[in-house]
Amino acid sequence: MIIHKSFSAVETARIAAEFGRTAAPGDIICLSGPLGAGKTVFARGVAEGLGYTGRVTSPTFTIMNIYEGGRLPLYHFDLYRLEGGLDDLEGIGYEDYFYAGGVSLIEWPEMAEGAMPPGALRVELKADFTKNGEYREIFVNRSI
Repeated sequence: MIIHKSFSAVETARIAAEFGRTAAPGDIICLSGPLGAGKTVFARGVAEGLGYTGRVTSPTFTIMNIYEGGRLPLYHFDLYRLEGGLDDLEGIGYEDYFYAGGVSLIEWPEMAEGAMPPGALRVELKADFTKNGEYREIFVNRSI
């Protein structure tokens, strides 16, 4: 396990950009953490690292946004409002995106845990806004 420490949203995005710069086709990044921990900030950083220059927003109500124009496409999922779990995710054809040769980034993967393939990169963000402003710990672990 690798632990990164961040003291600002800018720093969190910079850490995440390195994930985008080194991402390979088919990579899957699962982002966990409470509301406000920086998951969408992390997603913006990954998109930037992939070379995407447009606006990146959380797909909370649409479940998935696609960002093209960088080195690889980014399939950004937000499963927070996924009421039917895996059934809802299957309804949007998630596997087509997981194996389409881009990078899949999934916020709230625990909402459809059975869909996350072995080998996915697990990133957990823990925030503590009482310590020096915006302190975050970013835990990175490759699932087996």
